[in-house]
Amino acid sequence: MERLVGAAVRLREASAQDVGRLSEIRATPDVYARWRGGADLTAEVAAELVDDDVEVLAIEYDGRVVGAIQWSEESDPDYRHASIDIYLDPAVHGRGLGADAVRTLARHLIARGHHRLVIDPAADNEAAIRCYRKVGFRPVGVMRRYERNADGVWCDGLLMDLLADELT
Repeated sequence: MERLVGAAVRLREASAQDVGRLSEIRATPDVYARWRGGADLTAEVAAELVDDDVEVLAIEYDGRVVGAIQWSEESDPDYRHASIDIYLDPAVHGRGLGADAVRTLARHLIARGHHRLVIDPAADNEAAIRCYRKVGFRPVGVMRRYERNADGVWCDGLLMDLLADELT
């Protein structure tokens, strides 16, 4: 896959050399560990890189890896759409990099023929929801007890979607 260039970020295929850095970011309390956690984040990140159903891209800003954004697609022509997930280093939160990365990937996925994109943050992840709204995602509905958090408690998720002509 070619490198995707946003206003401030660059997205490139994540590699085995990124596993340590991405695991470190995901382990921070304000990122993945807060929402899901896991016994072995390094193994989880490494497994995602070789999963044929998911494309993981490293997010680069100012010459360094600051997170990852991944996508998968439903290829059945009657249900065709793509889904996105993202996480960023808390050190770069609040700079618009998340919205830039999501917007950059959304443009790419729309160019690939996807008319609809979905994303599903935790329902109480207000910062993520604000970020996705900036790009044009709209709430579809709350998915009750959607995923288990790091403490094993079931939490609600918010399904959001974006139609190609709504991208901002």
